[in-house]
Formats: sequence, C-alpha cells, structure tokens
Amino acid sequence: MHLRLKWGHFLYKILDMKIAILMGGNSAERSVSLKSGEAVYQALKNQHIDCFKFDLHGNNIDALWTQKFDQAFIALHGRGGEDGSVQKQLEKRGIAYTGSNSSASKKCIDKAKTKAIWQQHNLPVAPAVIAHIGQPTPDITFSLPWAVKPVLEGSSFGVSKVENLPQLESALNLAFKYDDVVLIEKWIQGNEYTVSILNAEALPVVQIQVDQGFYDYQSKYLSNATRYLCPCDLSSTDARHLQKIALQAFEVMGAKTWGRIDLILDKNKQPFLLEINTIPGMTSHSLLPMAAKVAGLSFDELVLKIIKGNSDD
Repeated sequence: MHLRLKWGHFLYKILDMKIAILMGGNSAERSVSLKSGEAVYQALKNQHIDCFKFDLHGNNIDALWTQKFDQAFIALHGRGGEDGSVQKQLEKRGIAYTGSNSSASKKCIDKAKTKAIWQQHNLPVAPAVIAHIGQPTPDITFSLPWAVKPVLEGSSFGVSKVENLPQLESALNLAFKYDDVVLIEKWIQGNEYTVSILNAEALPVVQIQVDQGFYDYQSKYLSNATRYLCPCDLSSTDARHLQKIALQAFEVMGAKTWGRIDLILDKNKQPFLLEINTIPGMTSHSLLPMAAKVAGLSFDELVLKIIKGNSDD
C-alpha cells in the first residue's frame, strides 16, 4: 500500500512538471539519440505530461538555459551527453535529470577505466591492453582473435575483430578515427547477453543472436536479421547469476537509476563483462525497453519509472 501511495503521489506531481528531453548531440551516435528522444517525447505526450524536445547540436546548449523546465530526460548517447558534461552543467544549475551523475557518467563511458574498476572488484573481464595514437603498439601477450575498440565510443563505432596480426594495423587506424585511445581486448567467443538495470533491479536477460559477423552498428540498428531472445535460453539459475554480476558491475561504477550491462558467456559458461551503458537506446531496436516489456512494463511506464528513479533522491 505504501509503494502504491508513493507511485500515486509521483504521478500527481509529474503532471505539474515540465520535462526537457535532451537528444541529438554531436557524437557518432547522434542519429540513434534523435530516435531515442522522439520515442521518449511520444511516451510523455501519451500521458499528457508537459514536455519539449531539445536537439543539442554544435554549441547551442546556452539556448536550453533560456527555457523553463523542472527536469531533464537525457536521451543523449556517446560523448557530449553520456560522458558527464551535460550532467555537470545541469548540476551547476540545480536542475534534476535522469540517470547517473556527472562523476559516474565520466567513468562509465571510458571502457579502459571501467574495465580497471571491474578488475579491482574481482569482476570477470577479458585481458586487454591500451594503445595510444602516435605511440608504439604495446606488447599483446594473449592469443588471437582480438577486439579493437575506441575507448570513448559507443554503438560499436570503430570496432573491429582482428583474427591475424596483419589485420591489427587497419583495425587500429579505424579505431583511431574515433578516439586517441584504443582498447585491444581478447575476443571471447560465445553467446552475447545484456542485462538492463532499472531502479536497482535487474530486468530479464536478453540474448543477442547475430546473423553473421558480430554485434556491430549494422546488427544493432539496421538489420532485421538480428534476433533477441527474452526470455533467453539460459536456465533460471544461470540467468540469475548474470543478473547478479550485472548489478554488481553497475553498482561499483557508481551508476544509478537505469543502464545496461553487456556480457558474453564463453563455451564453459564463464561470464565476461564487456561494457556498461548509462544511457541505453530507447529506439524500436533497443534492448532495455524489450526487457522492461517482458517484466510487465509498457514503454510509457518505463519512461515514468526512469524519471521517478531520480526524483526519489
């Protein structure tokens, strides 16, 4: 009864609020962010909540501060939106917003820093080395194949699979187009899963099955051949184990309210953490809304839960 009263109070309160939906941005993930923001906008409009879209592009953020609003729903993906910079500006102005704070966001977008923190907490990660643009490639002591990833990029931009040593140079050149720092990581062969987090609870596990290659931008956003299984093929025990690891991985990063943890299970069912996403996609292909639906939440309800998660502080 107490929880029902709290939810009722929140629904009453939000009808008096004005929500700014921050979307677009200047990162490589701009087009995805625009779709996420539009979906969030429609969900709020469906529920008669006062809101407006703000397309962040170039240096136009000062135009945001001329508008009056009570809270921001951050639907920005990648650098400039998911890295703590927008969060810091909102914090300076005392404006509430969804998701992780500026400090946690800055850590989580950095794949190398995230991996180091997970290692410190004895969470399972694949071996990796860090390469810097203009510097000699470090010695790689683990066996092929390798994944080469820009440290500060999302949506698999600039990611390559290296299966033999001659492929490394072109993979690094591609990754360096997106970032000056690159992660070279042991490629774990296995089944890929993702666990979404919502208000300190792990949602049902989603299994990702790619038609060919690996789960790159094409597979994520453009292909209709990529399959998502939720409920997934894991036993309830194995699924709970992944959810537990994902929650730990989320919490040790200081992340809050909502996010997504990507993992791989190798042939021995050993899990390996891949990365954390503090502002997951909210598009028709996105995984968090899919998991929320299996958990019994409509998209409209999910958007409200995300907003409420931050208003509970």
